[in-house]
Amino acid sequence: MNLTKDIFNITTEEAFKTQALNVFKFQYENNSVYRSFCDLLYKNPSDVNQLHQIPFLPIQFFKSREVISSKAPTEITFSSSGTTGQITSKHHVTDLKIYEDSFKKGFSHFYGNVEEYTILALLPNYLQREGSSLVYMVDHLIKDSKQPKSGFYLNNLDELKDTLLQLENEGKKTLLIGVSFALLDLIERYQFNLKNTIIMETGGMKGKRKELIREELHQLLKTGFGVDQIHSEYGMTELLSQAYSKGNGVFTCPPWMKTLTRDTEDALTVHHTKRTGGINVIDLANINSCSFIATQDLGRLLTDSDFEIIGRFDNSDIRGCNLMVL
Repeated sequence: MNLTKDIFNITTEEAFKTQALNVFKFQYENNSVYRSFCDLLYKNPSDVNQLHQIPFLPIQFFKSREVISSKAPTEITFSSSGTTGQITSKHHVTDLKIYEDSFKKGFSHFYGNVEEYTILALLPNYLQREGSSLVYMVDHLIKDSKQPKSGFYLNNLDELKDTLLQLENEGKKTLLIGVSFALLDLIERYQFNLKNTIIMETGGMKGKRKELIREELHQLLKTGFGVDQIHSEYGMTELLSQAYSKGNGVFTCPPWMKTLTRDTEDALTVHHTKRTGGINVIDLANINSCSFIATQDLGRLLTDSDFEIIGRFDNSDIRGCNLMVL
C-alpha cells in the first residue's frame, strides 16, 4: 500500500475515510508523540472505524515536541511567527515533495493552471523571518507561473500599484495574495477598480493594526480594490494543505483535507454532525507528521467540505484537555 500515492487520488467520501483510517494506523505505529497521546486516551486503531473516533492532537504539541512519523531526515523546518520570547511551533518536514504536490494540486483544484496568473505577493511580515511555509508555497507558485511580473513586494507599495495597474490595462489575470494589514496599507494609499485581479488575504494583523471581524475587513478591501469578492487562504505552519475561500468567508477543502468540529468545553469530544465548535483538521498530506490536528480556531461546518472560521479560543490552552503534560 502506497499511502503517499493514494492521498492525491481521493475522489469519494468513502475513499477519504479509508485513507484516513489507514493513515491513523500508520501514524499510531510510527509517531511516538501521537501514540503516547492516543494511549492516554485508550484509543487503538483496532477500536476506531469512524473519522470522529480518531484522536486529534492539540496543535500546541508542535511547540514542545518533534511531531514526526518518519525515520527520514528532516529536509526543512517550518516555524510559526511569534513575538520575541514566545515559543513558536515547529513543523519538521521530511519530504518536501509531498508539500509541493499538495499546494500545487490544491491551487490547481481551485484556480486552474497557475501559468494563467501573474502572482503578486504582499507578505512583509512573513518575508522578514525564516521558516515560513507560506513564503515557501508562494515562492514556488510565483516561479511556476512563469510570468515576468510575478514576484514578492515588501515595502515598495508604489511599484506594486504601478504593476497592478499595468496588468489591469493589459487584461492579464492576476492574483494578489497578501497579509491583511499590508493590503489595508495599500488601499489607504491608493484606490483601485480591478476587473482582472483576485485579491486573496491570508489573515492576520500580527499586532500591526487592531483586529477586524472578517465582514468589516472584507468590505474595506472590496471597496479599496473595487472588487466584488475577497478570496482567502486557510493554512498553518503545522499543516501541509490549504483550504480556499472565493468569497463570503466560506472555505472549501481539497479532496485530501477535511474539517470536523469538537465540543468547546470537552476537547476530546468530536461532533459527527455539522455543528459550531473548535476546528479539527484532517490533512492527509501531513503523512510524515500528524494528519489529525485540533486547532485553536472556532468554526462552523456548512457542508462535508465547506466551513467558516468565526474566531479563536480566548485562552492559549484548549479547554477540557489535560493531556498536554506528555
